[in-house]
Amino acid sequence: MAKTFITDSLTGSRIPFLRGILIRSLQDSGLPFDKAYEISSLARDGLTLTRKTEFQSMELREMVVDLLAKDGFFDIIARYSDRSLPAEPITIIERDGTSAGFSTSDNRRLLESCGLTSDESMVVIGKLKDSLAQENRRELSVALLGYRMYQILKNEFGPPYDQDYLVWKNFQQSGKPLLLLIGGATGSGKSTIATEIAHSLDIVRTQSTDMLREVMRIMLPPGLLPILHVSSFNAWQTLPRVRSTVGPPSDSLLIDGYSMQSRLLATSCEAVINRALKERVSLILEGVHVEPNLLQKIPPAADAAVVMIMLAVLKQEQLKKQLVGRGDRAPARRARRYLKNFSEIWAIQSNLLAEADRCQVPIVINDNKELVIGKIMKIIVATLRKDFSITADELFGNPSR
Repeated sequence: MAKTFITDSLTGSRIPFLRGILIRSLQDSGLPFDKAYEISSLARDGLTLTRKTEFQSMELREMVVDLLAKDGFFDIIARYSDRSLPAEPITIIERDGTSAGFSTSDNRRLLESCGLTSDESMVVIGKLKDSLAQENRRELSVALLGYRMYQILKNEFGPPYDQDYLVWKNFQQSGKPLLLLIGGATGSGKSTIATEIAHSLDIVRTQSTDMLREVMRIMLPPGLLPILHVSSFNAWQTLPRVRSTVGPPSDSLLIDGYSMQSRLLATSCEAVINRALKERVSLILEGVHVEPNLLQKIPPAADAAVVMIMLAVLKQEQLKKQLVGRGDRAPARRARRYLKNFSEIWAIQSNLLAEADRCQVPIVINDNKELVIGKIMKIIVATLRKDFSITADELFGNPSR
């Protein structure tokens, strides 16, 4: 397929059309990701149908505006159109004296981490830009930026959003990494939620225990450690005491197999966690092998914020639907195999939830992706608040000077 190029109507620069860039631009204008993805896809298809390979940026802009208007996103149209026009950049002076441009997307994600919606976050950012424009200010310190954002947030939305903002800013300035551990049974949505959280918090390092197991499988052949070469719900079949009996395993046998496989994976999980701690980078570790005992692998003196949550799907029919959807999205993962072993998967989830409850690990019911992400954000903030309780004056000092 021939590439489609967009020529900037003002500067004459020519770049390939990239759907991802358009998605980000629409998101930065306040459009939810799913809708931004849909409209960007429609715009791409519309360009392709013309059979042209060269377009002016104004043509693309008009097409996007028409698509937004059809769905009634008139407030987004104004923001998107403003973003399309050249504007003087806002320069932020960092604490070490270096400078960087104001990032709408980074600040929007930060505000969303405090519990605001994308539209509400854009309201705060819009008011900030309006006030700076009225003052004819194009440069400000990072402390003043934080203070002004806090004041707008406090005036527009109040608690707990303004206090959560202080917590997040204090945590960011601390340089401490965040270790987010997401457990849950097969099909509970761990990978999907982990990806969304990573995007929201701008965490670039994520790891699944499935991938760690694949690496271990290459190093340790089936003849040496057969338990690594089966699924978590079939691990019991490799235990020495298993005989050629007919019928499903007892719950104790099933959990013994799962637990033994998890203990083997714990060594790799510990290595990944220690590497993140050493490099002081945030990490999301997710997988069926992320269970409460893994918390014991984190050094007590670790200078990091550690959060573990356990995802759960409490309705059997819903979990079955998610397992079928999992098979549809990844052909190598046959839904039939998951459904055949559904009782084992359900029993493992019951065990994980019992252990999470015993160890006081928060359990999050995954019945709505947006609500789940919001709940996890609140759990993270609640954890951070234990170590990062601070006032605006303490955090930002007197930045007005």
